[in-house]
Amino acid sequence: MKKRALLLTFRWIPFVTIFALLVSACGQSDVQTKAEPIKVGIVLSDIGLGDQSYSDAAFRGLVKARDEGKIVFEYREITETKTYDAAFEQLAQEKADLIIGLGYMVKDSMESIAKKYPDRKFLIVDEKSDLPNVASISFKAEEGSFMAGVVAGLTSRTEQVGFLGGAESPLLKKFEIGYRAGVQSVKPNAKVTATYAGDFGKPELGTKIADDMINQDQIDVIFAAAGLTGVGALQEAQKQQKLAIGVDSDQFFIAEKAVVTSMFKNVDIAIYTAVKGFADHQRKFTEKDMVFGLAEDGVGLAPIRVVTLSPDQQKLLDDLKEKIKSGTLTVPTQ
Repeated sequence: MKKRALLLTFRWIPFVTIFALLVSACGQSDVQTKAEPIKVGIVLSDIGLGDQSYSDAAFRGLVKARDEGKIVFEYREITETKTYDAAFEQLAQEKADLIIGLGYMVKDSMESIAKKYPDRKFLIVDEKSDLPNVASISFKAEEGSFMAGVVAGLTSRTEQVGFLGGAESPLLKKFEIGYRAGVQSVKPNAKVTATYAGDFGKPELGTKIADDMINQDQIDVIFAAAGLTGVGALQEAQKQQKLAIGVDSDQFFIAEKAVVTSMFKNVDIAIYTAVKGFADHQRKFTEKDMVFGLAEDGVGLAPIRVVTLSPDQQKLLDDLKEKIKSGTLTVPTQ
């Protein structure tokens, strides 16, 4: 009896083993499917990587999501694809789950490809779309610019401050209007001179505009929201021993004797948040149109350097920030 029982036991071992292996394989398959990262493609702004602001910040956000195992990603630069249409088409053909475009200037191209591939999801930054498969990220740039304006007003000695925009557009107008309101909230009689370069990629043009502002208009603080063109302005402000405010990321290292602070438009945080949500919710966005302001850490200021604010000035800056975050102070947009 013992021998027969032993034989029966051995006869069952292969079946039990096979069943266990099958269950294990199925489990592994399910885990692999669930853990498979989202494939993301991004079309960078016209300057591309190395712009020290917009594209670089977006790239950082995707790198963080990738390092957490949420996604894998590819990027396209116009210097290689020549057109936005071609860049979006390439990413769509490579079956990206989510395709991101930076800036209002990509809207027409993105929408054209989004209509062609209605099963794909798209995300546009700094614009909105009515298409059902296109979500958006926008920023309350006026709130961050207001804070930059407060700093400019508090640190200007001539009460003549400048704003340099890369191109005149509704988006950049929000920067200018918020900045102007911030300056005049602390210096009602200050004059704000706004100039638009018409280009985000020419440092030498920024140098020329900053020189004119300083020597013709007696401007002693310049807020440059103009990409590489703005970099030229920051460096010229340093050369002429004036003050400057950077944009999008902390630009202190560009002109360490001039850049008092930078107005963050935290593209990296916004893109990371949106992409993480997309991955965590089975390739769906919880909101179609996502808005990031001071309260959402979408905009803000880099540390104050070069100058030292008095305790009263710092308290004023902090109080205004809290009023905006709580909604008791609304920054104008027009």
